[in-house]
Amino acid sequence: MKPGNPSRRSRSVSFFLALGTAIILSVLFVSYGQWLGERDAASSPLRKPTGYPQLVSVQPLPEMDGEMCEWVPASSQERLVAMLRQERVAGRAASAADEPRTSSIDADRAPVRVIRDSYPTYSAVGVDLGTNEVYLQDENLFGFMVFDRMTNTPPSANFSEPKRLVRGHQTRLEFNCSLWVDPQNGDVYSVNNDMVDTMVVFPRGAMGDVAPKRQLHTPHRTFGIAVDEAAQELYLTVQHPPQVVVYRKTAGGEDKPLRILAGDQTKLEDAHGIAIDTKNNWMFVSNHGATSGSQGSAGRFNPPTITVYPLKASGDTAPIRVIQGPKTQFNWPALMYMDQERGELYVTNDMADSILVFKATDSGDTAPTRVIQGPQTGLKNPTGVFLDAKNNELWISNMGNHTATVFSRTANGNVAPLRTIRSAPLGKAAQMVGNPGAVGYDTKREEILVPN
Repeated sequence: MKPGNPSRRSRSVSFFLALGTAIILSVLFVSYGQWLGERDAASSPLRKPTGYPQLVSVQPLPEMDGEMCEWVPASSQERLVAMLRQERVAGRAASAADEPRTSSIDADRAPVRVIRDSYPTYSAVGVDLGTNEVYLQDENLFGFMVFDRMTNTPPSANFSEPKRLVRGHQTRLEFNCSLWVDPQNGDVYSVNNDMVDTMVVFPRGAMGDVAPKRQLHTPHRTFGIAVDEAAQELYLTVQHPPQVVVYRKTAGGEDKPLRILAGDQTKLEDAHGIAIDTKNNWMFVSNHGATSGSQGSAGRFNPPTITVYPLKASGDTAPIRVIQGPKTQFNWPALMYMDQERGELYVTNDMADSILVFKATDSGDTAPTRVIQGPQTGLKNPTGVFLDAKNNELWISNMGNHTATVFSRTANGNVAPLRTIRSAPLGKAAQMVGNPGAVGYDTKREEILVPN
């Protein structure tokens, strides 16, 4: 071994010591940066809950001579990113064999613009006949609004003011899709569809950002609600996996269902609305038709249906009949209401902007007995329905134009509503941004594509 030339073992020891030191320093540096980022996140406007779905457009950072130019960091996290970027640029100058350049980096920046609907969009409706008030479920701003039943927004008005509203973080209302008003005590039952997995119950007269009086932990993607007052049972539909879960009406917390209707034989497929007929002991469920495969098999889209079961059905029970086919005019049938007195089933037909009325005994490819549809009706993406048998009025909530429309009980065809409650300027279309899961941009058509 020549003098002044370290042995291979010595060189190895030195190398691993240097490597270990570098790893420790890197871990400490990254941990410090994460701590700074978490500390600043609390004050970042992008991290605060907005209370409604929105899309944001973020301006790209400027470039200069192929590299990012300097900018004034707005937070400790950005200062850390700036330091890392400067080290990366210096490393590129020192080494020719550097990794490919990136055109953007993560940073906490305010959006250039925000696409959102600042007006209520109504997913469901109910009437408290004891107080002569109508309840409109607002799925866009996460709350519900209460109006006098006789409210009628004139064309010259921007909107009608509610008597009161329930909205805020304490309410636990998020993507609240269906609603039921207890005819006995005025309690308001609200079903959350996609986030908090909780049905919440408020007392009559609740107002503002208030906590519910009762909460029930429900399956994910619960949608429709119906109540059997005589049996004191609460029926809820679940989109996926499709099922009907039945609880005690007074259930709360982690209470388990009394029974569950689910399985391949049920023909439930993306279950949405539910209506019950206690006179004939039938249960009606509207299905959008989407299925997801089991054990890795592919899903599929089947035609929409309404499936009918015995009222107390449970387990993997086949329907006693199915309403399905082109004559039905189904196009995303949503919430429903059963008029037991006249044996009529009212169905909101979301994508066809129509209300379909069937006989309770209908089966197969059957045309509705009445259809409310046309430009005079004011219907736009109707999803909620309530029949006020006391006043012979049919209430419809419209997701597409910020309105609730009221018709006579026997309305048919292209007829104007008796009254309209509007919560946005006349002609203002809803943007229909509801729980967006992704976003894309079509450069050819210059359109933003948003799946909801």
